[in-house]
Amino acid sequence: MTRPCAWLAVLAVMLGACGGTATTTTPTTTTGGNGMELTSTAFRHEARIPSKYTCDGTEVSPPLQIAGIPAGTAALALIVEDPDAPRGTWDHWVVYDIPVTTSIPEGVESIGTTGVSTGGEQGYESPCPPSGSHRYVFTIYALDTTLGLAPGANKVALLAAMEGHVLASATLLGRYSR
Repeated sequence: MTRPCAWLAVLAVMLGACGGTATTTTPTTTTGGNGMELTSTAFRHEARIPSKYTCDGTEVSPPLQIAGIPAGTAALALIVEDPDAPRGTWDHWVVYDIPVTTSIPEGVESIGTTGVSTGGEQGYESPCPPSGSHRYVFTIYALDTTLGLAPGANKVALLAAMEGHVLASATLLGRYSR
């Protein structure tokens, strides 16, 4: 470590010890390290999902924006899951063979081919945690091919079909509690 770097490290520790704060930028999205980004105008990455998009509201899907889709992308796939569900990860939305687009509109009912959620539903199954705060992970995948899966495939079948075809992915995490 050079002396200027050591001095900055000491300053950072002192600021923290004195109650000072440093300015950091909170990401609105995460990427798979490949430049693709997933965002929403409804909520920021790691922020609370507005009740409008949950079982306590109108249960419509939130608007999503996709940036940095790589060249050669033939289709997109979307998985929304709750890793905090009491009986293990709960899949809320499984969609594949989505035509390449930079946005998925709020409340969209027909985009690509709809798979099935853990609850056996096709389409967006809104967040509805029984208790506590849950994380809802929205992951978009850029694929080098359309998959041709029949409607109603579950997440396991989708992930198996996508193997070897993912060019990039991005994740947006929202939180919700009741």
